This record gives sequence, C-alpha cells and structure tokens, in this order.
Amino acid sequence: MSEGPAGHSDSRPDDHVSSRDTPDSGSVNDADVYQLYQRGLDLLGRGSAAAAAQLLARAAEAEPQSRSVLEALARAQFDAGQYLAAAGNFRRIVDASPSDDYAQFGLGLALARTGDHGGAAEHLALAAAMRPNLRHYTDALRNVRATLRAQGDLRKGSSD
Repeated sequence: MSEGPAGHSDSRPDDHVSSRDTPDSGSVNDADVYQLYQRGLDLLGRGSAAAAAQLLARAAEAEPQSRSVLEALARAQFDAGQYLAAAGNFRRIVDASPSDDYAQFGLGLALARTGDHGGAAEHLALAAAMRPNLRHYTDALRNVRATLRAQGDLRKGSSD
C-alpha cells in the first residue's frame, strides 16, 4: 500500500510470507495458485495494482483461507482505489487474526478512504498500539483523529 514509509509498499519484512500461508506447490492446482500469487505480487510491485488485483482475486477464490493471498489482494485493491473491497479483505484477516497489526492498519486506511473515519480510528489505534515504533501507523491515526475533530467542529458550526 502506498501509505507505508517512503520507498516501501508495506512495513513487513520481505520474508513475511510463511510456508503455511502460501499454497503448496506440490499439485498442479496449488502450483497454478502459487503462480497467480507470485505474478500478482510482481504486478503490484511494478505499480499495476488493478491487474494484480485481478490475478490475486483468482488466487483468493482457489485459496480463500490463505492470509498471504488475502493480504496481497487487499493491498492491490487498495492501491487500485477499490477501498470497499480492500476493507472487506483486510477485515477477513482481522477477523481471523485480530493481532495482525498490518491488517488492522490496512483496514483502518481503507475505511478512512471510504469515509468511515470512526471505524478507521479504531483499527488504526489498535495497529499503533501493537507497533508504536512504526511512525506511519501513528501518523495515519493522528490524521484520522484530526479529520474526526474537524468534522465535529463543522457539525457544531452548522448547528449554531
């Protein structure tokens, strides 16, 4: 996602994909899913988020429980401007693993882009609490809270 630190697409180390999350390349079907996943990540890394989202959606259909595939799909959807879809996929990860700080962060950013700043603040606060050393988490939370304050001030001013 483009909201990470400068020069990086996300805050996870390059090796965050574990063998239990990635499809096993033992069978033909699994190999096809893994190839879709790898091609999708490559496209995402090259800035072709919409194309990546298409490939990763196919991989997610075949491997709906793979957190790695869902995360890559959500990142691609976010970067392609498909914020509702991205929020839905980040939410699936959060529901399965509430302690996944990156999924909480992604869900918060996606909700903010859909206009749900209250929901965004909740998930960004969780991410920032889990990883307070990641400045882009705390910056995103600060920005959403500022938006909420400004919206509150606007509502107060219009009722006067």
